[in-house]
Amino acid sequence: MAAGLLSRTLFAHRLLKPSTFYKPQFFISKPFYSQAAPTYYSYKVVGSVTCCVASSRIGIRTTFSTLAVSTNEPVVSVDWLHANLKNPDMKVLDASWYMPNEQRNPLQEYQVAHIPEALFFDVDGISDRTTNLPHMLPSEEAFAAAVSALGIENKDGVVVYDGKGIFSAARVWWMFRVFGHDRVWVLDGGLPRWRASGYDVESSASGDAILKASAASEAIEKVYQGQTVAPITFQTKFQPHLIWTLDQVRKNIEETTYQHIDARSKARFDGVAPEPRKGIRSGHVPGSKCIPFAQMLDGSQTLLSDEELKKKFEQEGISLDKPVITSCGTGVTACILALGLYRLGKTDVPVYDGSWTEWGGHPDAPVSTSEP
Repeated sequence: MAAGLLSRTLFAHRLLKPSTFYKPQFFISKPFYSQAAPTYYSYKVVGSVTCCVASSRIGIRTTFSTLAVSTNEPVVSVDWLHANLKNPDMKVLDASWYMPNEQRNPLQEYQVAHIPEALFFDVDGISDRTTNLPHMLPSEEAFAAAVSALGIENKDGVVVYDGKGIFSAARVWWMFRVFGHDRVWVLDGGLPRWRASGYDVESSASGDAILKASAASEAIEKVYQGQTVAPITFQTKFQPHLIWTLDQVRKNIEETTYQHIDARSKARFDGVAPEPRKGIRSGHVPGSKCIPFAQMLDGSQTLLSDEELKKKFEQEGISLDKPVITSCGTGVTACILALGLYRLGKTDVPVYDGSWTEWGGHPDAPVSTSEP
């Protein structure tokens, strides 16, 4: 799938001039003056990645100071990224992915407009080749090969964004953490927030960026074909507690050790709306609760504050003092719930990778529906 996606867009790439920059029509001449509501960012001094503290109010100039970003916070602001974009130990990934019915091509959109220096991370391509389930987590060897092909090393800080605000970027944030890389953050508000803040976007990826995306896809294929891939610049350290299987979810139904939260829409959870994929039953895992992923975000698609997030979970009867497992349709938006819980200090939340596509398609998996 990844190779096909790349080949379909290579022709479009040749029609575009390299290194062309566009400034959105709403570009604000620097110095930048905040157009948004008051925002405050503070980060602890950890590691070697430079960071900034932003303090902004309407009409007041945004100021920066150099600090180091903390892994205790799962997101960074667009102001922070803009101030640190040229850091040689910082890698930016465009991990845009869309539902099939949206009919959007993330690689083509990446070439039309992306954050300067960003590389493309193919969510569907960097995945397990041994299953028919969509974008399942690849093996350690495959992930290391793909990420190395993108030029990422263990010393690097990684910022992931997507074209919706916070959507598929959270999935890639989780993937890096599963493989032992904690110095990874989601760009709060994503590409829409970046553009709304008046920052430049680049059009037409460089030949090097396209080659790296293609090399990552080829590296995955080679690993699953038993071929050797070199060089490997990224070493993985698998964290099994961050990923759950169908058997673990089934066992939890009986033991109820973990609170299970489903990130799908309430209608799909209740079983009154059909699943978007054929052959998948409607309903939910018995004993699970529904908190649609959109409830983690505000109107500008940025992550809610601590207090707002706490209220959302408390309203649905979720105790932050007890373990939590998250799921969704295919393991993408479940990671947004994990992102919100991470902000609240719950850094060990596992994601059920197969999620409802696996569970609802498994004939022996029990399914519950909600009464009208």
